[in-house]
Amino acid sequence: MSLIVRWVVHALVLWLVAFILPGVTFANNWSLLVTVIVLGLINALIRPVIILLTLPINLFTLGLFTLVINALMFWLASTVVKGFEVEGFGAAFLGALLYSLLAMLVNSAKPK
Repeated sequence: MSLIVRWVVHALVLWLVAFILPGVTFANNWSLLVTVIVLGLINALIRPVIILLTLPINLFTLGLFTLVINALMFWLASTVVKGFEVEGFGAAFLGALLYSLLAMLVNSAKPK
């Protein structure tokens, strides 16, 4: 899948998450597109380091702490991008979970 197509598809997935969850909002379409880029960068650069640092907790919880890390990365994106608001940890947790599930479905449905 082309990078731009993937970017737009993930933006649509994030828009759907914001449409479904009342605690996740966007000021405009540009903040939505910037949020997708920031989430990609955070998940590529910061998340692996955090997972490595919390490896003992992750092993102890059988990987469930990764859900908390995903929520924190989603919340971090809301603090970095102006116009993207997440109201609390609960909204970040549900938003990250829904975003991950929908993105996984979209990525698995791509043509080969």
